[in-house]
Amino acid sequence: MKVPTMAEMSAQGKHPEVLFWVGCAGSFDDRAKKITKAFVKILNKANVEFAVLGTEESCSGDPAKRAGNEFLFQMQAMANIEVLNGYEIKKIVTACPHCFNTIKNEYPQLGGTYEVVHHTELLKSLLDDGRLTIEGGKYKGKRITFHDPCYLGRANDIYEAPRDLIQKLDVELVEMKRCKTNGLCCGAGGAQMFKEPEKGNKDINVERTEDVIDVQPNIIATGCPFCNTMMTDGVKATDKEESIEVLDIAELIAKAEDL
Repeated sequence: MKVPTMAEMSAQGKHPEVLFWVGCAGSFDDRAKKITKAFVKILNKANVEFAVLGTEESCSGDPAKRAGNEFLFQMQAMANIEVLNGYEIKKIVTACPHCFNTIKNEYPQLGGTYEVVHHTELLKSLLDDGRLTIEGGKYKGKRITFHDPCYLGRANDIYEAPRDLIQKLDVELVEMKRCKTNGLCCGAGGAQMFKEPEKGNKDINVERTEDVIDVQPNIIATGCPFCNTMMTDGVKATDKEESIEVLDIAELIAKAEDL
C-alpha cells in the first residue's frame, strides 16, 4: 500500500486535496494501525488525492496539554505548525478526535489555521458527493452501537456523521442510554490513557462496557483509537469477548467493501 508523503508530492509540484494526519496511535499502536490502513484503502477507492507527513509528523501535543505541560504542548504544536505552513496545508483529516480537537481549536492561536475534519466527516462527504458507495450486505441485520468519543461529540458537536455512515451499512443502530450529549467517557481522555487508574471500585471503561451490554449489540463502533482500546479492554473484562466486536467506522466500511 503506497502512501505518498508531502515531501514527495511537493517535489513533484503537486498539492494534495487533503493531508491525512495519522497521529501517534495510528502510527505506532498495532491495533490503531489497522484503522489507519482501513482509512487509506477507502481514500484510495474513492480516488482522493491525499498525502501524509511521514517522519515530519510529530505528536499533536494533546497528551502534554491535558496533563498540564503547556510548555511542552506549545513546543510540539509550534514545530508541527512550521511544517504544515511550510507545505501550505489547507485541509487536514484525522481518525483521532484528540488530534482533531487540538489542531482545529488550539493551533489557530499559535499561528496554524486549517480546515480540520474527522475521518467520519470526510467519509460522509465522499458518500454525499457520490465518490464513495457503501454496500451493507456484510453486516445486514447486525446490531451496532456507537460510542461517542468525548472530543468528537461533546467538545465539537459531531454526532450525526458517524451514525449516518453506520446506517448506510443496513444494520440496526442501537443507542445506549448514555449517548450523544449525554455520552460517557471511555476513561482514556485527559492523558489518562498513559497512567494506571486511581483507586476505586470500578474502571470507567468497564462502566461504559456495561452500558453497551445493556443494548446487546454484535458490534461496538468507535471513532477514536483510544476509545477503541478502552472498549476492547472493557469487553475482555466483562467476558463478552466472544460475542461483541469492537471496530472503528473506517474498518466497518473497509470490511463491508472487501477492501
